Amino acid sequence: MFLSLAVLLLVAVAGMVLARRPFLPPAERGRRLAEREGCFGCHGPEGTRGAGNPGRPHPWIPNFEGDQMMYSRSEEDVRAWIRDGVTPAKAASETWKKERDAGALRMPAFKDCLGPRQIEDLVAFVTVVGGTRSPVASLALRGRQRAKSLGCFGCHGPDGRFARPNPGSFKGYIPSWDGNDFPDLVRNRAEFEEWTRNGISDRFAGNVVTRFFLRRAAVKMPAFDRFLEPGDLDALWAYVEWLRASAESEGPE
Repeated sequence: MFLSLAVLLLVAVAGMVLARRPFLPPAERGRRLAEREGCFGCHGPEGTRGAGNPGRPHPWIPNFEGDQMMYSRSEEDVRAWIRDGVTPAKAASETWKKERDAGALRMPAFKDCLGPRQIEDLVAFVTVVGGTRSPVASLALRGRQRAKSLGCFGCHGPDGRFARPNPGSFKGYIPSWDGNDFPDLVRNRAEFEEWTRNGISDRFAGNVVTRFFLRRAAVKMPAFDRFLEPGDLDALWAYVEWLRASAESEGPE
């Protein structure tokens, strides 16, 4: 009897450990890696406010948000900056090299201290902050705009693609909309509407365990019902579907 109870307890504990495994999306892994590697020391918090860099014609370190297009025209350019500290085009420019050498600070090359996947995660993070990807379909584009104005990107990160920490929650972070956690929380359009309108789905509201973690979480999902405009739910869902389709086309996390 005791052995059977012990086995059941071990199975239950193992199941809980597996259920609480983090599934961080690439952009969030890149954000955390950028913080660990010291990128924010020069590029500012989450890469949005660069430090000064005397001696350069542009006398401050570029940020990832507004300055990115001045230095990178594509994801390959972003990748080259991170990997080599310079793009091929800049490396071939004598004018640029003189300007770089005149500055107090210069971009390091991370190819010798980061692996290929880590570099790709940083590329994902930088491009998300830069807002370089956008839906073409008008409904999904409106959904992105409404998500931003409703404040969704404050918790879920730019474009809903981060997984910022959330102490006390089931996995310890706020799930991204393009990550592997999302289908466990939102099975379909109907549940998405419940979460958006009420701050919780009917399925989770009826579960004792999920209610415990939702109450314990420091950041709680607000109820947006009174702030929604006609057509918002269709637009928001169209954006989420576009975002998840884009994430799938980029390959597995």
